[in-house]
Amino acid sequence: MSDLRAFSSIREFILWRDSLDVAVGFVPTMGALHSGHSELIKRSAAENKVSVVSIFVNPTQFNSQEDLQKYPRTLENDLDMAKTSGASAVLLPTFDEIYPDKYRYKLSESEFSKELCGAERAGHFDGVLTVVMKLLQIVQPQKAYFGEKDFQQLQLISDMVRAFFVRTEIVACSTVREADGLAMSSRNVRLSSAGRELAPVLFRSLGAKTLAEARSALLSAGIEPEYLEEHYGRRFIAAFIDGVRLIDNVKL
Repeated sequence: MSDLRAFSSIREFILWRDSLDVAVGFVPTMGALHSGHSELIKRSAAENKVSVVSIFVNPTQFNSQEDLQKYPRTLENDLDMAKTSGASAVLLPTFDEIYPDKYRYKLSESEFSKELCGAERAGHFDGVLTVVMKLLQIVQPQKAYFGEKDFQQLQLISDMVRAFFVRTEIVACSTVREADGLAMSSRNVRLSSAGRELAPVLFRSLGAKTLAEARSALLSAGIEPEYLEEHYGRRFIAAFIDGVRLIDNVKL
């Protein structure tokens, strides 16, 4: 399908979705698309007849209203990138459509969601899991694509899908990086030139032999990590640069 269909109405999207009798791939996003998102969409387009991208800045996963307001919104560029990457349709729901119950019902996980990004962000993964479950129910994809940069999110969503017998395959896609190693993220555009120059230290530190050496490399660069830990055979980091929270992880 060469033309990109854009749906702001969930009801209209479902009518269109119900008319399809082909494999559907799905890439959920919060917009501000970059090359990392493009790779997810391209893989979905290569593996499915139809690929759907959702763009929804989900307020229930933000712990700070300031962070929510500062999240970049680049809809026109997002639609262009979705189309050129091979998307067939874009779902652009409103808060009231996604949360007609005003977030009265939510999904929670009681273990891994309390660690790493969840340790300092109470309720963050409740918002993530709830919105992803809603989107999976709306789109009904055969496959959904998530990047390994947000590995904790990926793991929790994979476990949720299995726990609730959702018939969608969760496909993990490798982290896409800049030439200097910085993991691509919509938040990177908020970095100053000095912050952008400093940010690749996060990735380089993850290659240290031990956690102690990694921490030392970060502190030497003037970065105090929010966390630097190892789980699931991976090393994880989160840190603030220019007031922007960045995360990364690598397989050990």
